[in-house]
Amino acid sequence: MREVRSFCRFCMVFCGTKVTLDDENHIVGVRGDHDDPMNQGYSCLKGVEAAGTYYAPNRVLHPLKRQPDGSFARIPLEQALDEIADKMRAIAARDGADAVGVFRGGGAMLNASAQAMAPAFLAALGSHKNFTTLTIDQSAHMIAAGRIGMWAAPRHPLHDSDVRMMFGTNPLVALTATDFDLSNPTKAMKRARARGMKLIVIDPRRTETARYADIFLQPYPGEDTTIAAGMLHIIFTEGWHDAEFCAAHVADLDALKAAVAPFSPDYVARRAGIDAEDLHRATALFARDSQRGGALSGTGVCMGPHSNLADHLVEAINVVCGRFQRAGERVVNPGVLRARQVRRAQVMQIGRSWEQGFKSRIGNYGTIWGEMMSGILADEILAPGEGQIRALIAHGSNLANIMPDQRKIVRALNSLELLVNIDPFMNETSQLADYILPTRMGYERADLTMYLYESLYTRPYARYTPPVAEPPAGAELAEDWQIYWGLAQRLGLSLEFDGVALDMAVTPDTDSLLAIVARHAPVPFDTLKGYELGHIFDEEAQFVEPADPECNARFTVAPADVVAELAQVHQEQPLPGAWTSQGQTFTHKLTSRRLREVQNSTHRNVPAVRKRMPYNYAYMHPDDIAELGIAAGGKIEITSDAGSIPAIVAAEPDLKRGVVSMSHGWGALPDETDYERDGANTGLLISTDRDLDPINAMPRMTAIPVRLAPYAQEIAAE
Repeated sequence: MREVRSFCRFCMVFCGTKVTLDDENHIVGVRGDHDDPMNQGYSCLKGVEAAGTYYAPNRVLHPLKRQPDGSFARIPLEQALDEIADKMRAIAARDGADAVGVFRGGGAMLNASAQAMAPAFLAALGSHKNFTTLTIDQSAHMIAAGRIGMWAAPRHPLHDSDVRMMFGTNPLVALTATDFDLSNPTKAMKRARARGMKLIVIDPRRTETARYADIFLQPYPGEDTTIAAGMLHIIFTEGWHDAEFCAAHVADLDALKAAVAPFSPDYVARRAGIDAEDLHRATALFARDSQRGGALSGTGVCMGPHSNLADHLVEAINVVCGRFQRAGERVVNPGVLRARQVRRAQVMQIGRSWEQGFKSRIGNYGTIWGEMMSGILADEILAPGEGQIRALIAHGSNLANIMPDQRKIVRALNSLELLVNIDPFMNETSQLADYILPTRMGYERADLTMYLYESLYTRPYARYTPPVAEPPAGAELAEDWQIYWGLAQRLGLSLEFDGVALDMAVTPDTDSLLAIVARHAPVPFDTLKGYELGHIFDEEAQFVEPADPECNARFTVAPADVVAELAQVHQEQPLPGAWTSQGQTFTHKLTSRRLREVQNSTHRNVPAVRKRMPYNYAYMHPDDIAELGIAAGGKIEITSDAGSIPAIVAAEPDLKRGVVSMSHGWGALPDETDYERDGANTGLLISTDRDLDPINAMPRMTAIPVRLAPYAQEIAAE
């Protein structure tokens, strides 16, 4: 037995760990590394139970090919790549390059040597069909930036903020949030609260984060737009906006004032199910009593109805209150692996990328960061015509499980001529694939810490790790990047990896690709590799520069499409307890939630996790459970306008009444699910045929109107 240092790759926090290995260099234990300069010993349950994931019974250890009878047989990797390339070549020759697509999830995005490979492959092929979880998660942030503009310097850092206001985000469990320290979130929260930072949380559930709040607003799900508009109404009425900042940097303040004028505190209170005085207190604490610190939103906002509008208004609160760093302030994280940019105290208009360039054949949607909208992926596969996807690589994402409208995405995947799943596990997507290409998992490969979103770190930190564990004995596992490289070679394509043209005559190795990623670091790659615990590169401080005298850009907080949608929201007449959707009436709203035990659809295969969380419970207020005439532990049927699922209820007094809270990413394939074995897939309650946001095709994935009934077997037992 020996213990080595590395870092986890299960989420973008990349916690520093100590990994215990047996004599075969297989993982037998993982714990947080207290010497790590970032997470200081923190590691979540998923990270600690890594051995259960790496050696799970459904891990795939060799490339597999589907047989005519539906079973799978081993196939050498090189032969699999030969066959896949031949099929892709034929499809692209017949139907065009856009008939080939890729969807990447966390398993691809959290891999520094592979993250840029799929876009490089598609660009070389000439295909636009680049999809990721970005546009099915929190793409509202990019929409807001495109419509409002951005400040070319950072927001106020956590360590000197007076306040944080959080809409629909629970960073203490989700481990994802902008403008918060995720390296050791509970310790960061306690430290911030101890020095006096105030906290406002808006959520239908008193979350783990909300338990630290000075003011907690508990609205009905889906009312973030109403609340943010109401706060802006109060800010303008009371004169709490930063008038000097707005005069210098906001182009259309009066238009925003007029647009939010109908959202009076009494109106917002009635509609959102909160107290008007609490709304006023929360707004006063943020805008009047605090000068530094911002508002932020998470999946509770970005996956709900009117998600882009809601996120826009949250960001507008930051703008009108001027919650950005000014000239002369130190930039706490200038970056390490990405090239440093001059930060100036000025507005930067980045434009509406979705209105320019390529448009989808389904819905005429544009792109964000060169990515198509994932809400239309199933239709891009199913709808016949030029550009129909006939071959798809699913990379590090269990598409058949995590996508909304599960029956539709499964039908789409089944209709493909070629489905390749790059994944370590025999998950729901693997079961549908023509080829399964398993890869080395985190501790089995060399890697770098997060670079694509390195600005989420609170300090300029980067770290390299070599592979520290051996794959299971006898395994044939590729590195993720090798698959794209192998296909590109067979198809005669030249790849440009992270902006650097690769020599296609010389096969790279993982370190050479990581060196490209790290080429902008302040030290040579070999020096970076030598830091056992990584390094905080704060030796050369960066400060916010004054505005460019030639800059005349200004924030646009009230463009016409935002004003029009806000007026539409005000005309809605929701009736709590009688929510309507598609002409039907529903009694409750279902919200999505994060669990400590799982990450989307992963970790359900870990025995220790399933012992704690055997399935995804339907959490409800105890009084709501009693009204159904059952007890906690009873089984119910949850019905939306799109479908029904079973669930076992669990009591949660911290939930608002009328709300059902469930985790997504559970269940098996639609007609093969046994709830007590698999849990239930909440994607069956969602339709992607309607309720899509007009800009990014974002489905309604939370605040879903539902009705509840005791399960038939429960009634029979009475």
